[in-house]
Amino acid sequence: MADNHTSGADRKDLNGSLLDHKIYGPDESKEEESGNQNLWSRSLARKWILMLFMGTCLLYCARMAMPVCAVSMAAAFHWSKIDSGLVLGGFFWGYCVTQILGGHASDKMGGERVLFLSASSWALITAGTPLLAHLGSHTVALMTVARFLMGLSQGVFFPSLASLCSQRVVEGERGFLMSSMQSGTHLGTLLAGGLGTLMLDYYGWESMFYSISILSALWALIVWQCLPKDELIPRMTERKAVSGWSLSRTRWLSLFKKPPVWAMVFAHMCVCSTSYTLLSWLPTYFKESFPHATGWVYNVVPWLTAIPSALGGGYVSDFLINRGYGVASVRKIMQFFAMGASSMFILPLSGVVTFPSAVTYISAAVALSTFTSGGVSVNVQDLTPSCAGALFGFMNMMGAFMGLVLVSVSGYLIEVTHSWATVFALITLVNSTGLGIFLIFGGAHRVDKVDYSQIIEI
Repeated sequence: MADNHTSGADRKDLNGSLLDHKIYGPDESKEEESGNQNLWSRSLARKWILMLFMGTCLLYCARMAMPVCAVSMAAAFHWSKIDSGLVLGGFFWGYCVTQILGGHASDKMGGERVLFLSASSWALITAGTPLLAHLGSHTVALMTVARFLMGLSQGVFFPSLASLCSQRVVEGERGFLMSSMQSGTHLGTLLAGGLGTLMLDYYGWESMFYSISILSALWALIVWQCLPKDELIPRMTERKAVSGWSLSRTRWLSLFKKPPVWAMVFAHMCVCSTSYTLLSWLPTYFKESFPHATGWVYNVVPWLTAIPSALGGGYVSDFLINRGYGVASVRKIMQFFAMGASSMFILPLSGVVTFPSAVTYISAAVALSTFTSGGVSVNVQDLTPSCAGALFGFMNMMGAFMGLVLVSVSGYLIEVTHSWATVFALITLVNSTGLGIFLIFGGAHRVDKVDYSQIIEI
């Protein structure tokens, strides 16, 4: 919903952002007027989008370093499958712990600062991983702790992005920002798998950790140089304190009684769990179903198609909003493609398909799933901009837990039924349920406002 009535002078006062006054109620005009100065200018937003894209890419490079090196490390340190599972699983337990705290800290002190602390921490942990591995005989315990700490440091990243997007980006441009971040995760996965394999062959597994840590430290240094040095964040924090929606005083039960909020959380849990399941089991599916197929095809092609799809989905969602379409309608349209249309390509895998067809179906499903960045993933900033980071942290935490459950259940089904049809049917069922709930109860009207008349009376 682009505001065509904003004068040139007004746009200059808003640092060049396309702020739409229509999305705010009449009782919010004064409050938002003081908050407009926190928005990034158009040129600054483009710089931050590029920088955050690089950040999410490096984040996934660091996250995937251990999985990529796990085989070589298991051979070097004589790990069993159980030992490797303990090391790899340590990340997710740490990742769940800091989601809400990271989002809350970003809401209070600014997302840029939390991103800097996160990147600095994971760069240090990544650099120290090879040193810890050679420190003593208890390699499994040390590596599990290192992965747990990696999860702690990276758990604050995406809630900080949600908070930052709510603080700095107008409603009609948030979809592209979040989609750009998601495409960065896919690029990081590809780089870790592709270049990481070459580094393993020529320089050893330690080189991958050291190179990623250096690049992550350089990115953290760039973020430090770009941190806001003015008083915008204090003013924003003061405004949020007046609104009464901090983590310590927020009426969380009141929030979760709002149908759009719990519908959004449930849909996010469903889409996260199905994504985790596909990411975890697709290599095994292709290896068992097509044992003579070329491995790099199914390990690269689906995630390669996801990058332009994520960027295109974000652009489309922002385009529709800026052309006047309702925000709630756009979020639901994007989520339909992310969960509904993608499931239509997953379901045929339950039958007999050829290898080219399987790669095509999976690539289409993964590409369409990225549209959630213009749907549920950004919906938290529509509903609760004052506590978007903390609430997104809760959503991500629940999504990670449900993902672990669905991955485990899928493994059990494969073991018992000896059929992949049940797994793909389960993914379709979870997606359909989450999508149905969101289409019926989802919305985009802000629900975190307080009644200022009652505050004055008290």
